Amino acid sequence: REWTMKTSIVFLLCISVFPGFSQGRVVREDETGFAECNVFFPGQVPPEGFTEPFHVKICQQYNKEPRFATLYSTKDKIPLYSAFKFTKPAQSEEENWLVEPQIDDPENDLHEMAHETDIGGTVANLGANQALTSDYVGSGYERGLLNPSLLNEEDFQVATYTLTNAVPLSPALSKSWHRDIGKVVEQALIPHCSKMDHLYLLAGAIPSSVRVKGKVSVPESLWLAACCDAPEGWSLGLVKKIDDENSLADLTVRELEKQLLPGAHLFKGSCGGDKQSQEKREAVLQAVSQIRSGEEVGASDNQETKDSGWVRRLAGIIATPFIKLLELLIYIFVELVKFVFYFLWLVVKRVVGTVLDGAYSLWNGVVSYLKAVSMVLISIPYDLGRVIINIFLGFLQIVQDVLSLTYRILSIPVGFVLHLAAFPYHSICAIPSVLKDMATGIGGTFLLVIDATAAVLHGFYYLAGHIVKRFVPKGSSDD
Repeated sequence: REWTMKTSIVFLLCISVFPGFSQGRVVREDETGFAECNVFFPGQVPPEGFTEPFHVKICQQYNKEPRFATLYSTKDKIPLYSAFKFTKPAQSEEENWLVEPQIDDPENDLHEMAHETDIGGTVANLGANQALTSDYVGSGYERGLLNPSLLNEEDFQVATYTLTNAVPLSPALSKSWHRDIGKVVEQALIPHCSKMDHLYLLAGAIPSSVRVKGKVSVPESLWLAACCDAPEGWSLGLVKKIDDENSLADLTVRELEKQLLPGAHLFKGSCGGDKQSQEKREAVLQAVSQIRSGEEVGASDNQETKDSGWVRRLAGIIATPFIKLLELLIYIFVELVKFVFYFLWLVVKRVVGTVLDGAYSLWNGVVSYLKAVSMVLISIPYDLGRVIINIFLGFLQIVQDVLSLTYRILSIPVGFVLHLAAFPYHSICAIPSVLKDMATGIGGTFLLVIDATAAVLHGFYYLAGHIVKRFVPKGSSDD
């Protein structure tokens, strides 16, 4: 939290000191090339062959002026190349890393780069198409700049610290890449291009399948393409392998293009093509070879040059301790100032934190005390009412028990007397019922006898009729 607050303060100070801070915009599809940033390509024609839908063109700006151009891959979340021109080297500025809001949310109202902590709630899907600082934290990789800040003057330098210009590099590789590129540009390329304004540089990365935290692609290799679009023009390609920080292979631009996407063309007309000055190219390659072997560039057999070199070297040896001492004093002064501000900030934070914690604890105590008192006051009438109700219910239970006992005692003789008094009534009332049952029985017996006699007579009649029909001749009458 302290680190975030410090970076936010630095960012706000940069905004107040440098109006417009670091601006950039994503180029629309209907715009030609990189719009205002086409000036960073020979003949204002960008490289060809990079036509995938996830390739996003960005015109990196600062103070509303174009500083360099970047082709960004939202699939790999790293830049494929950054196009720039050498201005002049400057001392390294404090890093203030920025992101491009329009890559993730093209409909937002932010048309310039910003610190990601300041736009977290205003940009939809932040980090969906680009890398964020959190993708590098704890990964073991640094944010390596394709367009190194050390090759840019102050105004340009601030604009290079954007995550759309950074790729994951190990600390050692990042250091060697910036060191080698700085030496090559300053000692090999600039001295052999007759017009410095016509020296165009492309620094790029070839993505690999290795991903940081499953999102940001670690480059397979880094490359630099240079084009001197002058009367004695030449072009050159350099490649550094990721697995060998000391490697720096030189090759032609056409050979470099074959290692990139199929159909890729980096410079218009291959920057001179067959009309390149072989003499200039050989001189550049010789300088690159000397840099690669660690030798000083520009050494000559001329005795005067050697003498002046020795003089400069001796002067450098004498001046180095004083320069280092001055740098140490400046560093100590800066660190003291930073320490004083940090100490004051820490004291203020501790004092304010202590006061706020005390006030918070006091408030919690008062609230808890009032809550406890309120609960006690509320519980008094409730408890009193509950006691009264329990007493009344107990009294009703006693009355109910007395009445129940009295009823049980009195119900025994009363029942006996009632049953005894009801005996004659039940006895007399039973006589008609008994006589009725007797008459019914006698009548039933008499009817049974009559039915039996009739059945016997009917049987005899049926038997006699049957005999008569069998033995009396049929010719006789029926009678």
